[in-house]
Amino acid sequence: MTRLEKEYRDKVVPGLQKEFGYKSPMQIPDVVKISLNIGLGAASQNNKLMEEAVAELTAIAGQKAIVTRAKKSIAAFKLREGMPIGCRVTLRGPRMWDFLDKLVNFALPRVRDFRGIPDRGFDGRGNFTLGIKEHTIFPELDVDRVDNPKGMNITIVTSAVSDREGKHLLEQLGMPFRK
Repeated sequence: MTRLEKEYRDKVVPGLQKEFGYKSPMQIPDVVKISLNIGLGAASQNNKLMEEAVAELTAIAGQKAIVTRAKKSIAAFKLREGMPIGCRVTLRGPRMWDFLDKLVNFALPRVRDFRGIPDRGFDGRGNFTLGIKEHTIFPELDVDRVDNPKGMNITIVTSAVSDREGKHLLEQLGMPFRK
């Protein structure tokens, strides 16, 4: 059991149960999975860029990233069906908890002029999506070796029913939202 998972079980669960008055322990929101995604439109012309992104995302997540391919051809973007356009990873279990711990305690504080995360990334069902402009904030990557910094989307899927419950869960887990 990871440090953050233990904290969730010992401190967050009783706090959520008291705050929202859940009658059953099955009602208490939990983090289900974390999905990481790097979209690379330019990679359709440059294959080396895609291999680089897959290697970097694999290093960040601790799990092999898979290449995502275009579903439809779009002539305006010089894109044909089946061309590689990004890479993604879905984390569950101990790797998910480790990544969330690393994101909250190491990566986000390394962002320049960091004042907290805006809370407008909720989808109405308690899931939260966060966009990062530079993936070099993660400690696994050597900033000097990264040729071109890439953006990244991080989606935290929870079992919460509402945004209020999801936000409260993530706040209790240490997510630094803006006040």
